[in-house]
Amino acid sequence: MILDILTYPDPRLARMCEKISEITPEICALADDMLETMYAARGVGLAAPQVGHAIRMLLIDPSRGGAPSAPRILVNPVLELSGEDVASEQEGCLSVPLDYRADIVRKSRVLLTATDIDGNSIVEELLDFPAIVLQHEYDHLDGVLFIDRLSRLRRVLFDGKMKKWLHRKKRA
Repeated sequence: MILDILTYPDPRLARMCEKISEITPEICALADDMLETMYAARGVGLAAPQVGHAIRMLLIDPSRGGAPSAPRILVNPVLELSGEDVASEQEGCLSVPLDYRADIVRKSRVLLTATDIDGNSIVEELLDFPAIVLQHEYDHLDGVLFIDRLSRLRRVLFDGKMKKWLHRKKRA
């Protein structure tokens, strides 16, 4: 089932998420729905808070929005960042309206520790684009959107566009 994706400025996107204590059939069903939702939206990642669940689960498929290739469902991920600072090449987000994109500085390398949806432990290193996607989705679990990482000037410009867009949306 395709789920509704929350959009900024929904306050639920700014909440810290809780650890998942047990992978239940409901968690597995949510993960399946999230995958369907992500692919329908042509995204490369989706975090549980983006669909209204304040739990530490995310999924990624860094095939750049093409055909599903290697979806990963990650429960209670922990990231250790290293490598060079790299620009994320016009990062966007399914939860940020206006199809807004910006270069965000991320690390080129991530050591991931997590559990998969079957309860198996994962320890893996991700590099480059997959590492960037993972960092973006992980931020959602801490209530951080990529627009929160913008410079002060770019954020003021974004907020101005957002205010105008919300005003027009109310009038329509």
